[in-house]
Amino acid sequence: MVATRVPEIVALVHPEAIKICLVLFLSFLLGIQREAWKAHAGHYIFGGVRTFPLIGLLGYTLALASGGEWLAVGLGLLAVAAFLLTAYRHKLATAEDAGMTTEMTGLLVFVLGAIVSAGQYWIATAVVVVTLLLLELKAGLEQLSQCIPPEETVTFATFLLLTAVILPVVPNRDFTTFALNPYKIWLIVVAVSAVSYGAYVLQRVTGRRGGIQVGALLGGAYSSTMMTVVLGRRSRRDSRPHLLAGSMLLAAGMTYLRVTVLLALFSRDLLALLGGSFLVLGCAALVGGWVWSRRPDGGGGDLEREHVARNPLELRSAFVFAGVFVAILIATRLVLDRFGSPGIYVLAVLVSPSYIDPFILSLAQSAGAVTPVAMAAGAIVVAAAANNVVKAIYALGFSDRPTGREGMAILLTYAALALLPLLLI
Repeated sequence: MVATRVPEIVALVHPEAIKICLVLFLSFLLGIQREAWKAHAGHYIFGGVRTFPLIGLLGYTLALASGGEWLAVGLGLLAVAAFLLTAYRHKLATAEDAGMTTEMTGLLVFVLGAIVSAGQYWIATAVVVVTLLLLELKAGLEQLSQCIPPEETVTFATFLLLTAVILPVVPNRDFTTFALNPYKIWLIVVAVSAVSYGAYVLQRVTGRRGGIQVGALLGGAYSSTMMTVVLGRRSRRDSRPHLLAGSMLLAAGMTYLRVTVLLALFSRDLLALLGGSFLVLGCAALVGGWVWSRRPDGGGGDLEREHVARNPLELRSAFVFAGVFVAILIATRLVLDRFGSPGIYVLAVLVSPSYIDPFILSLAQSAGAVTPVAMAAGAIVVAAAANNVVKAIYALGFSDRPTGREGMAILLTYAALALLPLLLI
């Protein structure tokens, strides 16, 4: 009975009353945050739990009275900005280290009032939530800025160039008898770069914290083959066979999680066939590698990680990846036409010593159209398993003898287990 009367009661409330309450609530939240900051600042700070709601109401009433005329709202914003500038000048006279966060928040509250007046409730709420996060995470964001060198701004600009500038203007149609689609090719470049860039950023942010195991996880998400080489070389200086061999397995497991993400982006059919198996293989390697790396081997504590991967968003690297992907895509289709499934499996073994992502993604693009889905899935399993064999050889070649033997045995065992998904295809 009560539930049926709720809509009737809500209908009796004036629509503008709801807007006023929302303006008061959102601006009050920001006012509370600034009030708490004021208590610890030790110097004059403008505004608080009363001033901010008043500014929000000012923006709301001005937008309402002007009938949505944004010129009037803009003039009101200039007036509030002039007032806040006066308050900021006073703060500069009383504090040596004075920021503009509170004054900018005051301007934002005025605009929020106008936005709510226009009926944009979701936008106003989302803006307040993001603003509160930015204000509360001040220390963490400042620490983050210290961890990331200034040149990383250029790195992120490169990512925007790859995605927001180049991708939209690339033709989205097939060319040649191999059905090469420049848009899809570059989209794959962007996706792989994004996954690698995420791992790269985590490596830079965490610095050398977390020990060898964490470094192996992050490096494995970037390139598990390179990480195996790095760990092998490290063993020649610090002989910790269990720790380093187990970390090689951790890096190898990240490859399967990375491939699962890429299949989820580019081939639902292959994801349905391989997603579950690859997740199991990846998680099993993470658990097994972690347990093995924690076994005592005569060393004292964790080793400090040193390796930081190269920037994956260099334009040269992106174009090289695109070229390799196109070459492998053409080779895959030629081999399929001439030799059928045996040729695809041989090609999977041949590409395994290199970066296997282009081969896997070429199959993901052609699966179901040119390449049978089951054949593509089998070739991906073979390529990933063969890549583990290559890493076992690298472990033996680049490591000291104890670590090399142990790493090779572990990775060869993992390679054999990685062929089990063939039974399910």
